[in-house]
Amino acid sequence: MKALLVDKYGKKEALRLVEMPRPDVQADEVLVQVHAASVNLLDAKIRNGEFKLLLPYRRPFILGHDVAGVVVQVGTQVTNFKIGDQVYARPDDMRIGTFAEFVAVKAQSLAIKPANVSMDEAASIPLVGLTAWQALVEMGQLQKGQMVFIQAGSGGVGTFAIQLAKHLGASVATTTSASNVAWVKSLGADVVIDYKTQDFEKMLSGYDLVLNSQDSETLSKSLRVLKPGGKVISISGPPDVEFAKAIRAPWLVQQIMRFLSFRIRKQARQRHVAYAFLFMKANGAQLQKLTQLIESGVIRPVLDKVFPLTATNDALRYVESGRAKGKVVIKVL
Repeated sequence: MKALLVDKYGKKEALRLVEMPRPDVQADEVLVQVHAASVNLLDAKIRNGEFKLLLPYRRPFILGHDVAGVVVQVGTQVTNFKIGDQVYARPDDMRIGTFAEFVAVKAQSLAIKPANVSMDEAASIPLVGLTAWQALVEMGQLQKGQMVFIQAGSGGVGTFAIQLAKHLGASVATTTSASNVAWVKSLGADVVIDYKTQDFEKMLSGYDLVLNSQDSETLSKSLRVLKPGGKVISISGPPDVEFAKAIRAPWLVQQIMRFLSFRIRKQARQRHVAYAFLFMKANGAQLQKLTQLIESGVIRPVLDKVFPLTATNDALRYVESGRAKGKVVIKVL
């Protein structure tokens, strides 16, 4: 099969297109023939080496965190999927590899693809959809009538999170460029701030929850728009010691994360708010809940560009540029 490998870490390191054997399928996995995979900023960060402390992949390895395709083989312990099923998933950490023609995925991380979307659209959903669900529902426990500030509303996570938050009954504020204001409002945003000309800290106050996806300066400012008892959940770091414990990181790694998050945790305590880091987890059951929302029309996937597998490096550069309006997808089949 064709696959794209990370040989060396680095921002300028290109993925290498190679021929290699299909992956082995363990008893609790299925083999998926990849029709489409999407590109996430996480892929670029892993290629750059930013997560090698948390995710010590043995190089060379195949990159890619989203897949939509068809089941072509099932493990001996798998009973809930069969050959021919159209599925989608965010494979588990240490079992990624969707920038390829085939990928093995744990059955518990898999879900049947929504019937009303294409393979390209389905591939755009798992990582951002699960990130939004785990941030807003699982960790944030967002309730009807609450106010949430979702940064970068025109990005992959932002477009999905806005729609989910509105479904939950929340009032949503977001940031984007002036050209995208009407568009993100059409997704459900109530307050839209032009990040180039306006300062969200001066315009927002009394918020219950912030979904942070930007830099450390933006994260610090985000604390100041929360009401006492509010919470900021960051998907861009810094990782905290609670996260380190959850992934059973070694003691030394836990202390490093304690140090990295010390400043923001101290700022949060001083303002009587909470800080948490989210590194989303593969979860087929949650993905099935998102399937229901998509099939009912509550949430629609948002695609920007579709690249062929051979242009995956171009797709990564486009995602890193920050210009994507929604998701970027790799068409494999």
